Amino acid sequence: MTDKDDGRVRTMGAAENAEVVRRGYKAFNAGDLSALRDLFAENVVWHAVGSGALSGTKLGRDEVLAYFAELGEQSQGSFRATVRDVLGGEHHTVGIHQTHAESDGKTLDMATAIVFVLHDGKIVEGREFSEDSARSDDFWA
Repeated sequence: MTDKDDGRVRTMGAAENAEVVRRGYKAFNAGDLSALRDLFAENVVWHAVGSGALSGTKLGRDEVLAYFAELGEQSQGSFRATVRDVLGGEHHTVGIHQTHAESDGKTLDMATAIVFVLHDGKIVEGREFSEDSARSDDFWA
């Protein structure tokens, strides 16, 4: 966060960034798009893993939230990201989670990591990495 009252610039530290990411996971799993909206910068960029129908770069908060809603819709509300660890840094924060979703008799259950970039307490970028992007693409096909 920028502290302009005393003229110094202070970036948020690792612990604060990790807490923002943890709140994001909690809001995501609760389906609380309003809370997520508050955590993302308006101009956020999200890189969805793979080459499937839901993959690709999402530009702006509305596109990112629409992508998250689509994950829920296509998994009949079963999509969950169970947090295993959050590693905070001043420039990058990594969320490691187990992805689980079910749809049309198929199950997706794999390790996933997201590298987050935060500025002024808001998520400005997310980049997904999955254990097996081909398996993920197959599930979402």
